Amino acid sequence: MQQEDGIYRNKTYNRKKILIMFLAVFFISMFLVGRLVYLMIFCSEYYGQKAESLHERERDIKAARGRILDVNGTVLATNKSVCTISVIHSQIEDPEAVIQALVKELGLEEEAVRKRVEKVSSIERVKTNVDKETGDRIRAYGLAGIKVDEDYKRYYPHDTLASTVLGFTGADNQGIVGLEVKYDEYMQGTNGKILTLTDARGIEIENAGETRMEPVNGNDLYISLDVNIQRYCEQAAEKAYIQKNADRVSVIVMNPQNGEIMAMVNYPEYNLNDPFTLTNTDVDTALLTSEEKQNLLNQMWRNPCISDTYEPGSTFKIITATAALEKGVVSITDQFYCPGYKIVEDRRIRCAKTSGHGAETFETGIMNSCNPVFIELGERIGTEDFYKYFRQFGLLQKTNIDLPGEAATIMHKQENVGAVELATISFGQSFQITPIQLVTTVSSIINGGTRVTPHFGVEVRDSEGNLVKTLEYETTEGICSQETSETMQYLLEKVVSEGGGKNARIEGYSIGGKTATSQTLPRSEHRYISSFLGFYPADDPQVLVLAIINNPEGTYYGGTIVAPVVKEIMENILPYLDK
Repeated sequence: MQQEDGIYRNKTYNRKKILIMFLAVFFISMFLVGRLVYLMIFCSEYYGQKAESLHERERDIKAARGRILDVNGTVLATNKSVCTISVIHSQIEDPEAVIQALVKELGLEEEAVRKRVEKVSSIERVKTNVDKETGDRIRAYGLAGIKVDEDYKRYYPHDTLASTVLGFTGADNQGIVGLEVKYDEYMQGTNGKILTLTDARGIEIENAGETRMEPVNGNDLYISLDVNIQRYCEQAAEKAYIQKNADRVSVIVMNPQNGEIMAMVNYPEYNLNDPFTLTNTDVDTALLTSEEKQNLLNQMWRNPCISDTYEPGSTFKIITATAALEKGVVSITDQFYCPGYKIVEDRRIRCAKTSGHGAETFETGIMNSCNPVFIELGERIGTEDFYKYFRQFGLLQKTNIDLPGEAATIMHKQENVGAVELATISFGQSFQITPIQLVTTVSSIINGGTRVTPHFGVEVRDSEGNLVKTLEYETTEGICSQETSETMQYLLEKVVSEGGGKNARIEGYSIGGKTATSQTLPRSEHRYISSFLGFYPADDPQVLVLAIINNPEGTYYGGTIVAPVVKEIMENILPYLDK
């Protein structure tokens, strides 16, 4: 009986074990089925995309960068079709043939090509910016594992024209300097993509097709620069550069009414299609360290019109005269006397005419560019009010021109200005400004008293020519009174018609202007900066030209060597502009 009970208990226990096992298997099976249903039905799209991405290979389709066009629609920057050559390791069937073909066609070292071909990666770029003809020849080999993708390279049809203004792009077609970087966000566009399917080994599946996401091309930038005016200025600058064996010649042509820049020259310019080759240097580049070469390249790319400061010399007398008229401490007929110098504290500050101009009025004083007259004006204005007018005229802030790298005015701190500093400031020495700052400040004085923002950008249009954005710039009114502006127009016309700027006079044209000659530091080196600023018409200025010759050889007076340069430029551009 006990044995039967034991057998019964064992059977019951075994049935319980079986039931438990069955239930465990059942619930596990139900969980797995439920999980499978969840993954297959509710997560099918997500995991489908994950699976597809594992078998997709992605390549970029480069967007065409927007063009840069001048005021007449002449293309200044555009794109050339080029190719990007890549290799896909998993698809290469004959590595040696691939290596030899790429070495031959691309002109690369075999070791460099072999390293890329043998590298285990999804796709390896071998060379960019390959001309289309070479890309077509590589494609014609029909070798598995080589990809030839269409790409774009920035191209400048006029090579050196306005190089320091336009700037250039890098290998990725993004702007590096100049307008190219300033307006990069408008011109860069959005790249597209090519998606191809591969098997588990990474080999493209034949007849699987490809998915393309088309690129969106960048917008075009229209600027105020005029190719013809730029060429006139470059020709005049080159002529002066050669004749005077100068370090550099710079020219700015601007509309003083709205700040639109028609030309900006820094001769010698560099080739935008070959921006990493140094020009105008006698240095053997092979002997340079990479840092030394980069420093020279940075200098070559630099735009001195906005990035370099200099002592403006007598062109600054326009600002001193305006401040004196605004304060009411001088009139045209005020009398002065110039013995050829003026004693300020312990300094004997001489006039350009060491024998002196003798008795003269304020009008003849500005015509003669007489230092003693302007030293006295500085004294009448006083340091505190002089700085008040500097701020009022906008001289102590940047112009905010639409180019990168603008330098600020370098001026004495007001509390450090004594009688000698005040005297030298009054005739444009012992401080530094940029050429674009001088042009902008003088424009506000002669245009009726409105400070404009100098600029190139006018509008942005898409590739179909539809307007995307009209570019706008800040203006500030009340820089000086209309009466002061008209007086300065009159006085500066006298400088050209009867005074020191007569070498810029053109028969039949009413031109205003001012000469300048300043000495660079250290004074012992006897290096000079000669300049002339002219505008037309004198009573309603529409065109302003500033020309600067750095370190001319021989005669260095602005009225003698730079006024004729401005005259030559105006003789070309005024009829062209129908002025």
